[in-house]
Formats: sequence, C-alpha cells, structure tokens
Amino acid sequence: MHLPLVAIVGRPNTGKSLLFNRIIGQRKAIVSDIPGTTRDQVASKVETDDVDYLLVDTGGMGGGTTDTDFEDDVEAQSRLAIEHADVIVFVLSGKDDLTSADHAVAKVLRTRKRKHVPVIVAVNKIDNPAKIDELLPQYYELGIGDPLIPVSAAHGSGFGMLEDAIVTELKKLHFAKAAVSLPTGQAGNEELAVEAPRIAVVGKPNVGKSSIINGLMSDPQRATSPRIVSEIPGTTRDAGDTVIRHNEHDYIFVDTAGIKKKKKETPGLETLAYFRSIQAIGNADIVVLVLDGTEPITRQDKRIAQMCIEEGKGLILAVNKSDGMGLEQKKNTVNDVQLTLPFCRFASIILCSAKSRDGLLKLFDLIETVQRNRVRRIPTKDLRNWYSETVRGQPMDELARSKHITQADGLPPTFVVFVKDPKKVKVSELKFLERRLRSTFAFEGTTVRWITKKN
Repeated sequence: MHLPLVAIVGRPNTGKSLLFNRIIGQRKAIVSDIPGTTRDQVASKVETDDVDYLLVDTGGMGGGTTDTDFEDDVEAQSRLAIEHADVIVFVLSGKDDLTSADHAVAKVLRTRKRKHVPVIVAVNKIDNPAKIDELLPQYYELGIGDPLIPVSAAHGSGFGMLEDAIVTELKKLHFAKAAVSLPTGQAGNEELAVEAPRIAVVGKPNVGKSSIINGLMSDPQRATSPRIVSEIPGTTRDAGDTVIRHNEHDYIFVDTAGIKKKKKETPGLETLAYFRSIQAIGNADIVVLVLDGTEPITRQDKRIAQMCIEEGKGLILAVNKSDGMGLEQKKNTVNDVQLTLPFCRFASIILCSAKSRDGLLKLFDLIETVQRNRVRRIPTKDLRNWYSETVRGQPMDELARSKHITQADGLPPTFVVFVKDPKKVKVSELKFLERRLRSTFAFEGTTVRWITKKN
C-alpha cells in the first residue's frame, strides 16, 4: 500500500512547524519566531484508524526571510513537495492580513500541484474561532483551498477538524489503511497470515544497494530486468519494486535512492530521493540497511537505522564489500558494527559482497527469521510466567508490583504492562525487560515496543 504524502506549505512564520508538531504529537520540527527557521523538510509518519500518511513540513515560500542565501534552495524543495503531495495543507496567519507572499504561494499551488490534489486551508493563530467569519472574504480572494479550517497551533484548538479533513480527503482519493488480521486463538505461539514480505533496501548512496538486489536475482531475471548500477552516487533516484522468487517463496525488494544530507547544488533530486526512501521504509515489513564494509559507519548510517527503529520495522544490517576480508577482519568488522550501533543489537548482521555474490543468499534465511519473529504472539500464560520470574527480586518498584502483562495486537511486537503509576517506570527498567525477553523468546531482527498503562 502506497503511503500518501501530505505537505504543509505556506509563507515563512505562519506557524507551519508548530502545526506539524501538534499533528505528529511530538516536538520534531524546529520552532522559532524567526522567519525561515525551517530550511529542510521534516517528515513523520502519522497513523490514524482509517489511513496512515507521511506528513511533511516544508520551509517557507514567497520570500520574507532574513537568510536570502537559502531562499531559492528552500523554495525549490517546497515546490517539489507540492508536486508530489497527495494532499496539501496551506497555512495562513490569522493575525495578519494577506501578504504578497501568501498570494505567491497560492499561485504556485494553482500552477504546480497535480489537478486532483485537494488543498486544505488552515488559518493558524486563531485563538477565537468566531473571528474567522470576519476574515473569510480575504481568504476566498486567494481562489484556492476548501475546506477552510481555523486552528491555533499554540493552543491546540481546531486540530480535530484539521486532522479529520486530511483523512477525509485521503479517503476520497481511495487511500486506506493496510489491514492486519491477527489470529483469534491463543493456544500456542501463533503467527500472522502474511503475504510476500516487502523488504526496503536502504543506505547511503553508492554502498551497493542496487547491486545487492541484482545479486539476489536468478540469472534469467537479472538478464531481463537488472537494477541500474553505477559508480556515480545517486544513480537510483526513486524507489522501485523487484519481485524475487527463492525456494518457492516470493519477496518484494524495494530499491531506494541513497539517503544523504541535502546538497545545495541539487536540492530537488536529493529531496525527492529523501521522500521516496522514507516512504519505502514506511511501507516495508523489513529494512535491509546496507553498510559499506570498507568505510567507517557514519552519523548518517545511524540516522537511517534510528529511522527504521522508530517506524517499528524488522532490521537486517548488510555489510557489503566484504570480499577479500580475512576471518579476523570479518570478526573485527562485526564487532565494530555492534559497538557503533549499540541500539541495533537486536538486528542480524550479514557480511556479503554484491560483486561476488558471496553471502547474499543467506539474506533470504534472515528475512524469513525476522518475518516470523515480527508476527509471533506469545501466549498470555507463558508471558505472565516469564514476567513474574523476570521481575522477582529486581529493584524496580512499579514493575515488580505488577502482575498483568499482555501482548497487544498489531506490529511490531508490542507488550503492555499495567502498573499503578506509569510515570514511575524508568526507561532503563523497560530496556532490562526487553533484554530478558529477547533472551527467552525468539525476537531477533525485530523491533519490540513497550507500553505502560495504569491499572
């Protein structure tokens, strides 16, 4: 299922980033009174009961910032977001009269967005919704956007209507939430009935992502439909699906453009690559993060890994270009990966070579293992027995007093512990539980989530 893109656009300092933070429920975009603070898009997946979507916060358009050196760059990226959005939220400031920049943004929307894409006008900074009637005439002068919704990002009012409007427009475009059906019985270790798993192959440019997919293909398939491979970083500009059959099972591999920091020379292509890669991760069941075995792990590698974990995906770390390594060097490489990515301890590591195809076929076995673990459900009785044994005698007041734990529906595997005061539960205590859980049950390769609820 394609993850739709919802873009927040508008001139600088209308409160776009604060509105973005309100919708996603956490402080992710930089908020400032200085026009032009948001220079790059910030994206986050939003989950609702009816449809999930990728929400993108863009930099201000139409001028008006104090940093003119970056205005053209930021506007180019914002225009790209408009061209690829499925729904657009056009943010205006209810405290100001319409400006030439507002009219400039409206003109871009009329000329650059796809014809079927709806525009929702969010009039921000409206502390008193009754005032919206006085302001309606000037907003209708823009000639774009319906519905028109008054909101206050600072106080949180109007967001229910805005969020409902976004979902309504996406449903009109026939976007829907991917349904996941869980087994009803609890007799044993049960698994979800799943179709062919989607595997997103991600990483920095030029680490060998396309070459790995080529190497996984059979000789006849590789001869007819190979992925484009080049030594030039960024050859793959979009995400593409490749169905590979192995041992009578189908696997859907998604080759993504390399995720890297924006470069001023090619803002459009880099931004599109970023959008498509995030969407591929969001749509995937399992992510294969390709690392270059000849180079140290970078901050960008860590950011990509963290993104996969935040999205709750299965994770495999594929260290490419390992051909020519001796046994000692391979051992040191694995140790380096574990030390540099300590938050990925649950992920399986595979040393491989796309060039020689050495170790590549082992990837299918790892994918099968990770997929099984992602959909496993532990019977409640076994889970409670494990929990009782684990917390007994441990210095964790709230968790030690709890007797009720259950596995929630959905993916990734999520465990709910009922306690008297969830605020007193420490993150370190939940990490301890996760380590013990993984040592008892088979959850290699998959993210595990914890929820504490009040009794």
